[in-house]
Amino acid sequence: MSTLYPSVPDFSGLTVAVVGDLIADRYIYAKPTRPSREAPVMVLRQEGEEILPGGGANTARSAKALGARTQLVGCVGRDDAGFALIDRLGSDGIGLVGVEVVRGWDTPIKTRILAGEHDRTLQQVLRLDKEPLGPAPHANRQRLHDRLLALTGQVDALIISDYAYGVCDDELASAVRAFQKLSNVPVILDPRSSLSRFRGLTAMTPNRDELARATGRMTDSLEDPRELSAAAHEILARSECAQLLVTLGKSGMALFGEGYPASGVSISAFGSQAVVDVTGAGDTAAATFALGLAAGCSGAEAMRLANAAASVVVMKLGAEVCSPLEMSHVLAEYSSGESFNSMTDKPLGSRLRS
Repeated sequence: MSTLYPSVPDFSGLTVAVVGDLIADRYIYAKPTRPSREAPVMVLRQEGEEILPGGGANTARSAKALGARTQLVGCVGRDDAGFALIDRLGSDGIGLVGVEVVRGWDTPIKTRILAGEHDRTLQQVLRLDKEPLGPAPHANRQRLHDRLLALTGQVDALIISDYAYGVCDDELASAVRAFQKLSNVPVILDPRSSLSRFRGLTAMTPNRDELARATGRMTDSLEDPRELSAAAHEILARSECAQLLVTLGKSGMALFGEGYPASGVSISAFGSQAVVDVTGAGDTAAATFALGLAAGCSGAEAMRLANAAASVVVMKLGAEVCSPLEMSHVLAEYSSGESFNSMTDKPLGSRLRS
């Protein structure tokens, strides 16, 4: 396995496909000016605005930033947000032949208003979601399945990005099964609501909240490693998935499945005390984990890479990406003290770095 920077595989020879829900992340940057006379709120003066790729679009952007060629399969509306998203993705060099532009359907938009003084870090003060009334029309979604199958034999990994906007339905699951029969490549699901819909995948990358919902548990209960392990193995058995990577925020990540102890292995978060914004960290983790597996890394080593990449993006404001050089710097900084741990009865939060 060749490396581009120390400890970082060279992903430039890989091609990855991302299929799923595409979202326009709209950021409005503002400065507080005075209290409003109309309500007990602060008046903000808008000073900037941009649209960044979100959801599966951000997953694709993350893979591209790490050096892989990237093909995107999904839907956007024939609206300003959809065209802005396509323009941005195109400028990033992401393949868009699999993207459907749908008339009469709204691109999902997550608007975040960030405010702060000029010499202060901006903070999110409001988020407003504009969502379509339902999934894109069936005919458009069917064409996505056809475009996914057309990529058979052309990609080294497939990532499914589920944000519960309707692309990741039972019919896509059938298309993915057909893809798997024809392609011996890693297939990774970053799930929101579909942990049991897709079966026999290489890996899934839920966060703790998603795993709790899927197994009918309280999120706080999964801070106990025994409960986390039980929930993970329930999903592994139900989905026939080979590996389950659970992202745990400031507590790092835990990996369960084939080749690992029943209690799983975990890794502490890098730089967990300096988080600026967690937006898009799960997308980055899924993309990096998939690329690591495609490059021939073990699951544990791919988790280490994903952990490093996620630690980079949470230090940035908004849905941002990690470069190979940034990942290399993080790995070099923590290589002397970081290691994989078997899950123990010790509470996960107590393993944070001080």
